[in-house]
Amino acid sequence: MNQQAQKIELTAKKRTVTGKQVRQLRRQGWVPGVMYGHGYDSVALQFEAHNLTRLLSRVGSSQLIGISVEGTKKPEMALVRDVQRDPIHGDPLHVDFYRVQMTERLRAEIPLVMEGASPVVAQNEGMLLQGLSAVEVECLPADLVDAIAVDLTDLVELDQAIHVRDLAIPAGIEVLTDPNEMIVRAVPLAEEEVIEEMLEEELVPGVEEIEVITEAGEEGVEEEAEED
Repeated sequence: MNQQAQKIELTAKKRTVTGKQVRQLRRQGWVPGVMYGHGYDSVALQFEAHNLTRLLSRVGSSQLIGISVEGTKKPEMALVRDVQRDPIHGDPLHVDFYRVQMTERLRAEIPLVMEGASPVVAQNEGMLLQGLSAVEVECLPADLVDAIAVDLTDLVELDQAIHVRDLAIPAGIEVLTDPNEMIVRAVPLAEEEVIEEMLEEELVPGVEEIEVITEAGEEGVEEEAEED
């Protein structure tokens, strides 16, 4: 996919309500959250529920968001780190944003998007077995992309696979995931037991964390979401 061109923005207010009192905040149409990052003091925020829900429906974990906090001069660039949702309705209950520095390389996860159709699948000769759904990368925030395309038309034979090494990676991005990891394979139509066995052998979970290169990770992140 192309480098991020569209500017995505979200407004927020600083939040003084904490702990169990945030339930009342939600009843008033707000969603509590927090923004933190390397070299940046954690700040408690609140977002209009409607605006936040709409934004989360169209952005991924690798898309930069300009968060304009009321009373500040310029927006802070951040990535969605974690969203806690209502288990029944799916509404956001709490959101974590990771504030980035545009001159500092970071590690993030970029989703993989399947494009096109495999000829062997189209001819009903086989089925697709998917491995990775995302890859871990290292780059400057400005070089992040929304997703990386996987061209399924390259799978013209049974047992043929697309690996991480086969991806077309945009400039400025270094892929950290093992290049030999399988993304997708065209396999013969098989019984469920065979598929489960192949899954156990092939699938490797993706990395979901965002990490600044200069540090092993942020400690002491606000625990309030668990109290909510």
